[in-house]
Amino acid sequence: MKRQVSMMFTFLALMLSVGVMAQDKKPASPPAKAEGTIDGIKVTVDYAQPSAKGRKIMGDLVPYGKVWRTGANAVTSIEFSGDVKIEGKALAKGIYGLFTIPGEKEWVVVFNKQASGSPYDYSDKQDALRITVKPAKAAAFVEMFTIAVEKNNVVLSWENTSVSVKVSK
Repeated sequence: MKRQVSMMFTFLALMLSVGVMAQDKKPASPPAKAEGTIDGIKVTVDYAQPSAKGRKIMGDLVPYGKVWRTGANAVTSIEFSGDVKIEGKALAKGIYGLFTIPGEKEWVVVFNKQASGSPYDYSDKQDALRITVKPAKAAAFVEMFTIAVEKNNVVLSWENTSVSVKVSK
């Protein structure tokens, strides 16, 4: 009897430790946040960071000419604390879903009214603004997709590609 009770406690302890170890596992595409201030306007981007992991990214994992959720897991959101101009075009204060349509020579950057939920529910009918920018070669290889607020730009970088979007008041 004592042996059975001892085995049950051992089994229970083993199951609990497996559960704790499973909770320590980091997600493949961890959550990230980019914040900054441009012309007195606070800019906040919430997104998930997928990794290249030796894969070809642009034009393959992220296909050219198709809407990309611009990150991983859920809709990437971008919030502006005041009215802004994106590449010279007006965009009202608020929270938007940030989608892109990557291309070899140009990217379409989309600010969509869908700022949360599944990125697979994207509808261009919800687009608040679309702008076109030119991609550049990143200064160095970028393993994890990164969004940064730098000076007057929101910068998207991954693999060998960097895309800057000018923001002003």
